[in-house]
Amino acid sequence: MRNKKNLYSLILSVCLMAFTLKEPLKNKIYLIGDSTVCDQPIDRYPVTGWGTPFANYFDSSIVVDNRARGGRSTRTFLEENRWQPIVDSLKPGDYVFIQFGHNDEAKEPQYAARYTPVPDYKRNLIKFINETRSKQAFPVLVTPVSRRVFKNDQAQETHAEYTAAVFEIGKQLNVPVIDLDRQSRDLYQTLGSVDSKLLFMELDSAEHPNYPRGQHDNTHFNDYGARIIAQMVLNDIKAQHLPLADRIVKRQTTAGRQLK
Repeated sequence: MRNKKNLYSLILSVCLMAFTLKEPLKNKIYLIGDSTVCDQPIDRYPVTGWGTPFANYFDSSIVVDNRARGGRSTRTFLEENRWQPIVDSLKPGDYVFIQFGHNDEAKEPQYAARYTPVPDYKRNLIKFINETRSKQAFPVLVTPVSRRVFKNDQAQETHAEYTAAVFEIGKQLNVPVIDLDRQSRDLYQTLGSVDSKLLFMELDSAEHPNYPRGQHDNTHFNDYGARIIAQMVLNDIKAQHLPLADRIVKRQTTAGRQLK
């Protein structure tokens, strides 16, 4: 009898231990988009997509899975079968942040393979949204972050058609929209045509070993600029009271100013 009691106690202890050691349920945030979002290879540093610092602001219940890739439009992301594996992996409560536009709008002949007319762009966004929701996950639309273009000291709009399309689909399907296009452009205007260069890949020759001839790129961010843009996304999550806001564990600042 005593041996049986000891055996039962052992089994109970093992069961309790297994329950105690079980990993807490985690949700994923999938990021899909282009080079302004993606994790960049180390040999391109300091160029940085905003998705890289974005991953560092959440508690342990969130895992950020950055599937964005440079040079991709909504069309090529689908054609290369980058989307279906995400759909297959989605679980209830996961999120998909969707930011395309830079490559969809590229009408130059050398970019014909990625160009996506606005009507097709909308259809692709709808596909991402509907298939995300089919898995009881949550889509979030993000307008394409603005390029740095100034004319007469005024920051210029660079994604008008595609940003408008994002808002149209967001309203049509009742999806949250984070307007990085406007917010980033407002920031450039506040900083001015000179100081806004500090956010971008603006390097003099010999300033960085990865770019011995320098770099003058007003589309892609350096590590500082990417962090500022990531903080815009995080602050907008809070401002719109998305449930994900409760998982953010660090306060955000932008351009040296604390935001509430």
